[in-house]
Amino acid sequence: MGPSPEWTVRHTLTPGDLRDLRVVPVISSVAMEDNSILMNISWVLRADASIRLLTATKICVTGKSNFQSYSCVRCNYTEAFQTQTRPSGGKWTFSYIGFPVELNTIYFVGAYNIPNANMNDDSPSMSVNFTSPGCLDHVMKYKKKCIEAGSLWDPNITACKKNENIVEVNFTTSPLGNRYMAFIQSNIVIGMSHVLEQNQGTRTSVLVPVTGESEGAVVQLTPYFHTCGNDCIRRKGIVVLCPQTGALFPLDNNRSVLSSWIPLLLPALLISTCVLAIGICLKRRHEKMKTSFPSAMLLPPIKILVVYPSEICFHHTVCYFTEFLQNHCRSEVILDKWQKKKIAEMGPVQWLTTQKKAADKVIFLLSNEVNATCDGTCGKSEGSSRENSQDLFPLAFNLYCSDLRSQTHLHKYMVVYFREADTKDDYSALHVCPTYHLMKDAATFCTELFHVEQHVSVGKRFQACHNRCSCL
Repeated sequence: MGPSPEWTVRHTLTPGDLRDLRVVPVISSVAMEDNSILMNISWVLRADASIRLLTATKICVTGKSNFQSYSCVRCNYTEAFQTQTRPSGGKWTFSYIGFPVELNTIYFVGAYNIPNANMNDDSPSMSVNFTSPGCLDHVMKYKKKCIEAGSLWDPNITACKKNENIVEVNFTTSPLGNRYMAFIQSNIVIGMSHVLEQNQGTRTSVLVPVTGESEGAVVQLTPYFHTCGNDCIRRKGIVVLCPQTGALFPLDNNRSVLSSWIPLLLPALLISTCVLAIGICLKRRHEKMKTSFPSAMLLPPIKILVVYPSEICFHHTVCYFTEFLQNHCRSEVILDKWQKKKIAEMGPVQWLTTQKKAADKVIFLLSNEVNATCDGTCGKSEGSSRENSQDLFPLAFNLYCSDLRSQTHLHKYMVVYFREADTKDDYSALHVCPTYHLMKDAATFCTELFHVEQHVSVGKRFQACHNRCSCL
């Protein structure tokens, strides 16, 4: 391929150079004689305004080995570029698979954009060097010449030292030939043996005489195939000690070894017995300790939405109650204080409606007594109730009050006090809900949390809720 015809025309503007250029060998899906390994050349276009002028990219490859080769290819773009990057946001990337790859060859790959720079102007281009590997490479081993040299043959060599003078070598023969040479090498060759095996593709064994220390030495297996002659791929392994097939000790030695171990085994047995007894005691004590909340430890965690009026101290009351739910009742707690961003995005009404649907239980946390010390501390603490921009308790009460009229939904609601139960007149409709006083009713309360489907008989309280649930 000769010079690009665009060189004969003077251009006012020309595209810039490439941003990246890479080369890797790949296996061709269609083998062309010995050219089954090809170059995969990929390039990335620079994201700038000059991309609108780009019409093609030219790639040239020069190979240097026993002989020199040179070839080029021009990749035309079917449409003019309207944007600097792809619609998905990434940079424009292209690739070309071609140019056969030879073994152990140095390649010089250059690429430049068309229309190229005008005569006597700087010509932007990019180039990379690529050296192809030999037959032991995981890609090049599929080249025809490599296959004929035994690149796909796995002899699975094992070698072991039988005694000071003999090394046993085992390997799997190849279908390409039946003649091999086994060498044992330390610093020098200490043993060798010819192998002639008629059954190709089977496991064979050979005993190699050695003249020196063979443990840790290298065993080299040289094949002689008709396809590669004396230039076939050699395989290696390491010599180890052969496993002992007989008894390790005579009978008398076994008895003496057992006698020497008895003084050590008796104290170990005694210690194991003590540890086992201690473990049983600890297990029984643990079972007694967890009887306070039996069901909570066995059932999966439930979601609980906790709503509370603004006069309750967040750190000393709400946080304590949340920690109790998480540690003792295996509950996943939802608090408005932890989801301020979501409340701002969704609005308080939508947030309360969504959380009610997601929660298994809704708990109204009340306290009829406000401690002056706690109140003063909360007023100064970060994240206290005084810091709230909006008190969601009245809104939640009005929003959920309709459920208190329904016997179907009433089981979802609970009321918890940290003091004696004394509901304000404003929230007297909550009398219809199950009420608990912490910590006096802690065990009953924790068990009740998991009775999500239980039906509560409301009787006259149903009518009381119907009469009192008016908007505040």
